Amino acid sequence: MNVAGEPFVIEYNCRMGDPETEVVIPRLTTDLVALFAAMDNGTLEDANISFDERAAATIMAVSGGYPGNYAKDKPINIPPNLLQSNRGLLFHAGTRMNGDTVLTNGGRVLAVTSFGDTITEAAENSLSMLEKISFEGMYFRKDIGFEFR
Repeated sequence: MNVAGEPFVIEYNCRMGDPETEVVIPRLTTDLVALFAAMDNGTLEDANISFDERAAATIMAVSGGYPGNYAKDKPINIPPNLLQSNRGLLFHAGTRMNGDTVLTNGGRVLAVTSFGDTITEAAENSLSMLEKISFEGMYFRKDIGFEFR
């Protein structure tokens, strides 16, 4: 949270939240399954855990009306070449399939996580990807990642 230009933590969970997971896990360069195995066999302290040094930003596309009442079953247009730039990842959340059509099925519909040399660049990349996606009532914040530049 930005308070007078200073970042403050307002919530702390002992589990990964949503959309926090979508920005942390993609930066992990260590094999996640190997880390789970190390936890299981008691050797996690010997694990070499490393992260991608680039910044990452996740922006969530939500259904109009979220977190209140929102419509479902709106077709989602996702360009087939959206991920070819390798600048980002697309996570489905509140979606479902009807034949070959992706439909909205919840308030938090899609999350886009992108990378960059700075948080601002990562956020710009996520916004650029989100602007290519569409569904009726789609909303996403345009200030995520820009408040500390």
